[in-house]
Amino acid sequence: MSTLHQFVKDYLEEQESFFLDVSKFVYTHPETRFEEYKSSSYMADACEKAGFTVEKNTANIETAFVATYGSGSPVIGFLGEFDALAGLGQEPLATEQKPLHENKGNGHGCGHNLLGTGSFAAACAAKEYLIKNNLEGTIQFFGCPGEEGGSGKTFMTREGVFDHLDLAFCWHPSPTNTIMSLSSLANYQVYFEFKGTSSHAAISPHLGRSALDAVELMSSGVNYLREHVIPEARMHYAVTNTGGHSPNVVQANAEVLYLIRAPLVSQVDDIYKRVCKIAEGAALMTETEVTIRFDKACSNYIPNRSLERVLYESLEQIGAGTPSNEEKVFAKEIWESLRPDEKENYLDVSRGFGYEGDGSEFEGKYLSDEISPYIPSDGMLMGSTDVADVSWVVPTAQLSAATSTLGTPLHTWQMTTQGLSTFAHQGMFRAAGSMALAAIKALNEPSIVTEANEEFEKFIAKNPYTNPIPTHVQPSQLNERIS
Repeated sequence: MSTLHQFVKDYLEEQESFFLDVSKFVYTHPETRFEEYKSSSYMADACEKAGFTVEKNTANIETAFVATYGSGSPVIGFLGEFDALAGLGQEPLATEQKPLHENKGNGHGCGHNLLGTGSFAAACAAKEYLIKNNLEGTIQFFGCPGEEGGSGKTFMTREGVFDHLDLAFCWHPSPTNTIMSLSSLANYQVYFEFKGTSSHAAISPHLGRSALDAVELMSSGVNYLREHVIPEARMHYAVTNTGGHSPNVVQANAEVLYLIRAPLVSQVDDIYKRVCKIAEGAALMTETEVTIRFDKACSNYIPNRSLERVLYESLEQIGAGTPSNEEKVFAKEIWESLRPDEKENYLDVSRGFGYEGDGSEFEGKYLSDEISPYIPSDGMLMGSTDVADVSWVVPTAQLSAATSTLGTPLHTWQMTTQGLSTFAHQGMFRAAGSMALAAIKALNEPSIVTEANEEFEKFIAKNPYTNPIPTHVQPSQLNERIS
């Protein structure tokens, strides 16, 4: 038989058109958190066509599913996402912003059409190796909805969906090929709904109690709080209900949504309690009532160095690939669309995924054509991911594969427009091959599973896990709020 990495490459090449169809379908049907009905159904059907047994409605989430093949140990999971972002509808492969308003204006500005399909392809390749070699073991692909603003995997973790796994793999599109060795910020997302009393704003303003005033006072209070929390903390907000469009009516209802981040859940919780006090103070000042509704949360990511080393070795064996001249021309045009400050700080995006270099290898280039060195880091990704909660219950490793022009910020039209490019799909297959190869090595070498779990158990023994989403909060409630 050919070498393991050649087996994986050959399989993915043979099935290339199948996986490209999956990616394109998800891209052209962009759906936001917990509303991924078309994408989820299509991917679940694709899993069945590929020979997996599919269980839907996982953890009581309509768009979550688990696809399984095989039996016995080890049990290896691949995490897939397919949710899009609101307001990022964009004509694909355009070099300037051309918004698309179909599909509610949603768009894949974080590359989850690539992410989900790449993880699915990895699961299929590992399954094929299992079949060809008549090995014992179980391969599972997890259809995980609502990563963007929903923490779908955190809900799934709370229900024990991943508890039986021996290993888990995931990846994310980015401008560079790296191991995602950084921890991430934990977060809480919470609604603060104020209820006051309406009145005529000119004739009888003294009879009104403004809920919008309460929102504004709360925002002022939180702004003062920013000086008195740890530097790594982040507090973002969006006013989701201003109380209407009539300035001559005292607003009786208003609502603000806060996203609170910090390196540890305990730190987030402390800040959250202080923010709640500010909200209560704003209600007292305005003689309104405040209702606090917990929306979602996720923990900080726990890297598993043992498993990362196996994944990095696999990434090196699969290789970086070589961009075509057409891809280089397209990348240059995307680069020219970036703002001067985005160009100046272009490495910031890659560093957020674990890149530790000085950028010298990218000189004169617009695309990454190398595998960045693996340098385990105690640094922090100043973003959040619900993969983090999976990493608290099973050894988990992630990589990022180059799918976009250097410096491309996530959650932008530039990221969306590149989502169907040949370079993006080349990166998707690179990620799929790397994860599949790492899983195949684990099937052949029990010591990989043993070492990863020993490292995991050593950490968990000193750091017990508590899921950050309260048991009374259900995904269906989130769905109701956004429908």
